[in-house]
This record gives sequence, structure tokens and C-alpha cells, in this order.
Amino acid sequence: MIDFAHPYIPNSDTTIQKKILQEIGARDIEALFAEIPEAIRFRGTMDLPEPLLSECSLNNKLMQIINKNKTTSDHLSFLGGGCYNHYVPAVCDEINSRSEFLTGYAGEPFEDHGRFQALFEYASLLGELLDMDMVSIPTYDGSQAAASSLRMAARITHRKKILVPDILSWDKKAIIENYTTGILDLEYVKNDPATGKIDMDDLASNLSKEVAAVYMEMPSFAGIIDEGAKDIGQLAHDHGALFVVGVDPSSLGIISPPIHYGADIVCGDLQPLGLHLACGGNLAGFIASSDDEKFVSEYPTRLFGIESTTEPGEYGFGDVTFDRTSFGARENGKEFIGTAAALNGITAGVYLSLMGPQGMKDLGTTIFNNTDYLKHRLSKINGIKILFKASASFKEVCVQFNTISVDKINKKLLAQGIFGSVDISGKFMKIQNAAMFCTTEIHTKKDIDRLCQALESIID
Repeated sequence: MIDFAHPYIPNSDTTIQKKILQEIGARDIEALFAEIPEAIRFRGTMDLPEPLLSECSLNNKLMQIINKNKTTSDHLSFLGGGCYNHYVPAVCDEINSRSEFLTGYAGEPFEDHGRFQALFEYASLLGELLDMDMVSIPTYDGSQAAASSLRMAARITHRKKILVPDILSWDKKAIIENYTTGILDLEYVKNDPATGKIDMDDLASNLSKEVAAVYMEMPSFAGIIDEGAKDIGQLAHDHGALFVVGVDPSSLGIISPPIHYGADIVCGDLQPLGLHLACGGNLAGFIASSDDEKFVSEYPTRLFGIESTTEPGEYGFGDVTFDRTSFGARENGKEFIGTAAALNGITAGVYLSLMGPQGMKDLGTTIFNNTDYLKHRLSKINGIKILFKASASFKEVCVQFNTISVDKINKKLLAQGIFGSVDISGKFMKIQNAAMFCTTEIHTKKDIDRLCQALESIID
């Protein structure tokens, strides 16, 4: 029992503690832990700092810790690989911080009109971008959305085999494997070492009547645009498999949505749509499909729809086919769903409504042009080899360094105020000393030139 009342823990006051113990009939605090065997009780002194007993001293301490961080606000960043440094319009933060959204974690249609309508509007806007009818409420992240999409495909086709490309984020690989182990048979398809695109011969040799789905990404994790996507989808369909495509929504202003080249289910992450970088996160996944009962009935996530009410001219918003979810079916649900990233979906809706079709086209065009310029500038530096040179790229440019290690180059770039690259050494086709540089709409020609000049000075 501590001998002072901590300002942030009211029941640390000894008088209050005694009253609580008396109320519940306990002799002392030790009596509350009597059931824990002595052999596993910790009786030592924990190595903790002295408590900070004033708000001022606590604030100062936290600011000292926070100020150790190096952020994209004070460093030029070319890091990508799943979380991208896009510009976030101020109104996105203004709206998602409103109390009716920020605190609206759960609720029902009769008490939570604003959040349900906002999520319906988000789904409608994203559906327009994807040219698809059905869009899920956000999942935890894009990797979960991909894994759930593949599980959906297996339930729809009543098959167990899944084919995915070898060039895939190692995080996403781990999550898909976690979702499918013991349930589905996962196989990786080779990528062409010259282009980074899916090896069509290897894909064809792995396809059979046991395959539930073929998964690909457009652009891929390595930023590769695969013009053969339609042929991949057709090959999958020829064997009765579904075609599942992971997409970066920021590319859809200039690249056709996946449904135009045969996708049955589309998934991805909302992070590029108005979500700040946040310690490697601030993610939210989405799943989309046609408004076909065989697809809709297999969604594990909540779906929100619009319906007229008994009052002419009024509309309500709420769950669609709620009984198929684990909330409705409990242990018999398609998959268990819990914490969602609904607030990030609302933010993405705000972003899409601001950008509109022309804004998304301008966004995609700027990123594509920046990527092309970055690739061009990097190709001129002695000691750097452009990987997958034959393919068009979006956001990401993969390179291989001839002599200096990726780690050493990144440290030297950091010393010059630049976050360099994602180290992909050994990740793709066992290519060593390889790195991935990312550019978005926030970079100027001057920014890219600064990076390349720094690399020239390091490699020289």
C-alpha cells in the first residue's frame, strides 16, 4: 500500500483504499491476490522511474521523449513499402476530430445517425472510384482485407488452393499465411526477374480445378504496373477460380479499376486517402465486389446501406444482412470481426469528396511523373542498378547497390536529413543489397534532385 495519493490515480489515497477494502470484505490488498501461487508472485522492486507528481513535470518528461523522434515533418522522406507520405488536407483532420465521429466507436441506427450515414457515403465514394457496387466498412488494415478476400473466394468456390505472387510485402505474406494456415493451401507464383511481373508460365503450371483464387496487386508492392493483368484474370477464370486484386486507391485516377480487367473481388488499404503516417500505421482495409448475393453473403465485415423510412422523403442508414456477421451469427460467423478502423473510413470519404474525379486524376498523374523522374535520375548514378527496368512503375523504384550496403547508405542519408529507402535485400528472388525508394505527390523536382545528389556523394 503506497503512502501517498497519486494525482492521476484517485484510489491510491490510503483512506479511499481502506473504505474500498472494507466494502468488499477484504482484510488488505494482499488478500485480493491470495489465489496467485507464491511461486509465481513477484516480490522484488520493479525498475521504474520515480513518479512525476505534477502535470507540469509529466508534460516536460513526455516532451523530452517525443522530441527524440525524427519525423517526416523535419526530414525529407522517400520511405514507402505500405505506408506513404501523402499530403493530408486540413479539413480531413477537422472533420474526423469532431466528437460525433471521434467517439462514435459503436452504436445502432436509431441512436447513431451521423456515423452510419458518413460510412455509407464513404462506401459510395470508394465504390465510385473502384466502379464497384459493394464496399465493406473498413477492416483493420489492407493485409487483413487481402486475407479475408481470399477466404471469401474459398467459401464461394468451395476450393482450398490460393495462388499469390512472390513479390509481396513480407508483412502481408505473414498475415495471409496466418489467416489461411490449416484452412487453405497457399502457393507462391514466381515473378519474372527482368520485369518483376507475374511469370505467366509458372502461373499456368500452378492453375487447376482446385484453385479458389489468383491474387495479384496493381501496382505491386514493388510499384510495378502489370499490363498483363487482364490475361491473368482470364487464366484464373478459365480454371473456375476467382480473380482477387489488391489495389492502391491513389493510382485509380490514371489506372483502370481492377473490375475493368476482370477482378471479382478488390481489396486494399485506405492509408493513401487522407490518413497521416503514424508510427508505421494509421491503416484501414477495404473489400469490394459486385452486388451479387454469392459475394455479399460471404463478406465477414459489416456493410451499410440506405433505406427509405415510413416518413416520405426520409432515409435511414444501417447494416445490410447483419445476420451473416460474427455479431449476428456469433461462433457460426464467416470470420470473427472485432475492432474496425471506421474513423479512418470516414476520413477517406472526406478526402475523396474533396478530391473528386479530377483531383484523383491529378494525384495519380503527379505520382506517376515523379516516379518516372526518380527512376531516370537514379539510373544515372554510377553504382546503382535499376531493378525491373522494363516495367512502368508507380510510387516505388527498386534498385540494387553495387558496393555499399543499403544500411550504410540509409545511415548516411539520415545524417543529411533524408529518410532513404526500404531495405528489400533478399526479399524478392533473393536479390541482395537491394532497396526501394518511394515518391508521392508531395515531392518536388528539387526534393528528388537532393536525394540523388546525396546518393552520388555517398557512393562516389
